[in-house]
Amino acid sequence: MRKQLWLFSVVLAFALIAAACGGDSDDDTTTTTAAAGDSTETTAAATETTAATETTAVPAVDTNVGLVYDIGGRGDQSFNDSAAAGLDKATAELGITPSEASANNDGSNREELLNLQADESDLVFGIGFLFGDPMLAAATASPDVNFGIVDGFIEGAPENVAMLLFAEEQGSFLVGVAAAMKSEAGHVGFIGGVNMELIQKFEAGFVAGVHAVDDAIVIDRQYITEPPDFDGFNDPASGKVIAQSMFEGGADVVYHAAGGSGNGLFQAAKEYSDANGTKVWAIGVDSDQYLTAGDDVKDYILTSMLKRVDVSVYNTIKEQADGMFAGGVKIFDLSVDGVGYSVTGGFIDDIVADLDDWKAKIVSGEVVVPSTP
Repeated sequence: MRKQLWLFSVVLAFALIAAACGGDSDDDTTTTTAAAGDSTETTAAATETTAATETTAVPAVDTNVGLVYDIGGRGDQSFNDSAAAGLDKATAELGITPSEASANNDGSNREELLNLQADESDLVFGIGFLFGDPMLAAATASPDVNFGIVDGFIEGAPENVAMLLFAEEQGSFLVGVAAAMKSEAGHVGFIGGVNMELIQKFEAGFVAGVHAVDDAIVIDRQYITEPPDFDGFNDPASGKVIAQSMFEGGADVVYHAAGGSGNGLFQAAKEYSDANGTKVWAIGVDSDQYLTAGDDVKDYILTSMLKRVDVSVYNTIKEQADGMFAGGVKIFDLSVDGVGYSVTGGFIDDIVADLDDWKAKIVSGEVVVPSTP
């Protein structure tokens, strides 16, 4: 690998020159990428220690970045696509050389793909918590390569692993408030991809947000699969069936945290609305799904809970390119706009002020959002 001492010296020298030319700045904001939605309520995003800035520079030396998507890969219109947006932005703005791969349908080749990327890359990402054990093995085997895992905490992780985590419950609280304020039936729903701790954070925040507005609102909750079956993140047919059942049962707003399965929710919202001469709503997740969904369903997407995977990927790549990579846990929450909500379509413009008030209460600590149902 290209981690020899002479290269480190070159990187350090250029980093010092860039720092001297750029000066200090207090502007820790970044404009959201097209895939994540340009018209979001909040566009700043950062980790605990660093944030991408508007002004970027081509790295002093070539930086090879490998990214391994989880099941569904690029094109899932959700979690993986948000990571892809961060990689694309880094390619365009930082001049890095990207390489991509996707886990197979059962995910059995995650470690193999990480190792293959490590053979040619300076920085390797695993997109999803299921990369935990494979990444621990790969990072241990390649100590001269840096790694980043999205949504995964690795006990005993070596120093060359950055763990990029999010306060999903906080963003879900805000879309829960939106669901409650927009529901005319007093009845909403939540669809989770897999019934596990991570997705339960989305459920917990959503339920808390709904009931913060009106404790009498009925909330239907259903998961597509139970561990160790993770197909619930890539099963739009099942997502559609569950959503149809919720709409038929009286819900008029349904939020999903189910990856590619959410496409089934969007289709169900359109079909139910068309068949009944009414309007029911879907709420997307991870990226601004109004921008990625088909034209036939986007007008049924009330808002999306933004989980800024794109920013976490971009920031980590920039740190690598600048010679500033640091391992350990990095948290993206509302205080740094690492999570949030979209306003594309204009369907919640009338309640943005209310959402901002709730956001301020969470950031100040006045409201503590639960992370378990």
